[in-house]
Amino acid sequence: MSLPANLRYTEEHEWIEDRDELVRIGITQHAADALGDIVFVQLPEVGEQIEAGKPCGELESTKSVSDLFAPVTGEVVAINESVVDDPALVNSEPYGEGWLLEVRTSDTSALLTAEQYAAVIAE
Repeated sequence: MSLPANLRYTEEHEWIEDRDELVRIGITQHAADALGDIVFVQLPEVGEQIEAGKPCGELESTKSVSDLFAPVTGEVVAINESVVDDPALVNSEPYGEGWLLEVRTSDTSALLTAEQYAAVIAE
């Protein structure tokens, strides 16, 4: 599995993409594959504060319901309405059109590089 090197990752299988003062957040292909067909996505509201390591949403698949953990602390500035309307985008394009939310944050230091995350999922 190829991991985009420009992204940072969490051990809970979320990714972030730095976008100046904002970060875009999604789940990894590894997580999407483990969940199976995603049929429902619950995301926080725009303006809501999220805290790194705490649940901030849910992904429901045909197999189970899984918490979405916030990879960073900050304010939600956008959610991807496309995945709310078509949750299958998370499975088909987890690093592209299947992104979940954007957050204004100033600290991304605790996140893993693609190489470090690859070691985590290889275990």
